Amino acid sequence: MNDGEPLVRWDWVGDHLGELGHYTGVHLQLGLLPVLFGLIISVPLGILCHRWRWLYPPVLTVTNVLYAIPSLAMFMIFVRYTGLTQQTVMIPLTLYTLSVLVPNVVDGLASVPEPVRQAATAMGFGTVRRVVQVELPIAVPVVVAGVRVAAVSSISLVAVGQLIGQGGLGFYITRGLQLDFPTPIITAIVLIMLLALATDAVLVLAQRLLTPWARGKGARA
Repeated sequence: MNDGEPLVRWDWVGDHLGELGHYTGVHLQLGLLPVLFGLIISVPLGILCHRWRWLYPPVLTVTNVLYAIPSLAMFMIFVRYTGLTQQTVMIPLTLYTLSVLVPNVVDGLASVPEPVRQAATAMGFGTVRRVVQVELPIAVPVVVAGVRVAAVSSISLVAVGQLIGQGGLGFYITRGLQLDFPTPIITAIVLIMLLALATDAVLVLAQRLLTPWARGKGARA
């Protein structure tokens, strides 16, 4: 960095607002779609693991092993099959979410009181209807807690994808390092943090909307 160069040049930020908006949108897409895909996989997988408990340890082992693989190494593995595309970033991030979401789905279902299950069964609910209409709604707070962790982690990890040309706001981090110019680096870091905080706030709001009974319980407490 040149002597006298400020940490942030606001004129650069003003001149790049349009481009920053584009890369922010790309970053959000790359970070949140894997969480959605991970949730779509984790809910039925978690239901199966809760119903047949012998299945849970091997599934948990596989998801943890996948999570232990460094993100850059995982991207490089998929480059061979999907090329330098967004899929090369989103597929590994989807796999990473499973190590958080599957246990939360299982724990959420385990938190359903047994009398509630028995009452639903006594009312004539079949297994599928009971899971969908009774157990999953009660499990929402635990599941959303896992989604919050997965979303923040995924939004942060997307920047690493810039090393294969698909990193959203990570573009400004590598560009700033190449030019020895801190403004794009700091701008990208701040925007990534704001995206993570905003996403977390939206998920908290979604949880409150999906569990109105919890608000009433909290108010009475």
